[in-house]
Amino acid sequence: MTDFNYDKIVSGFDREAVVNRMKTQLSDFRFGHCLRVEKEARGLAAENDLDVERAGLAGLLHDYAKERSDDEFIDVIKRKNLNKDLLNYGNAIWHGIVGAEIIKDELNVYDEDVLNAIRRHTVGSTTMTGTDKCTFIADFIEPARDFPGIDEAREYADKSLDAGVAFELKHSVQHLINKNRQIYPATFASYNYWINKGEL
Repeated sequence: MTDFNYDKIVSGFDREAVVNRMKTQLSDFRFGHCLRVEKEARGLAAENDLDVERAGLAGLLHDYAKERSDDEFIDVIKRKNLNKDLLNYGNAIWHGIVGAEIIKDELNVYDEDVLNAIRRHTVGSTTMTGTDKCTFIADFIEPARDFPGIDEAREYADKSLDAGVAFELKHSVQHLINKNRQIYPATFASYNYWINKGEL
């Protein structure tokens, strides 16, 4: 059985209570996805000599707010004076960036490495930490994921975390373009930075 030590990061954090809370708030699919991403992120961190607990906690909570209403996200953006440009986007962006604020308020998680990994798990960043990379990649390649390119994504993740990040950003940008969807500016900046790292 895996030994979770999240209370070392967040004083008094009760994983079992949080997991039970998530189970009642999320669809069965989303709940299972969060547990799989937690496990995958911990594995990636262990393989790369990174902080297993921070990666695992970010992985567990990355979609904590995914199924909240648009109205709730909009209220948080306005109430917390977040970047007003966020209002031009939707859940795909909000559940990470705005979701981190909901997690802070509801679960008393204030560790910025964990919160930033949650903020960045859909848009990336030019300054990604090990926790960021593990969460970002784990979300993309967890075992239940099945889409054209998933095998290649897993191969790049095995090559290096940087390669995994670069591949995922390239795949995501292509997907958004193919769907005629607008692209959040931070995603473009992330793509430009990581593609220039020469890992692909």
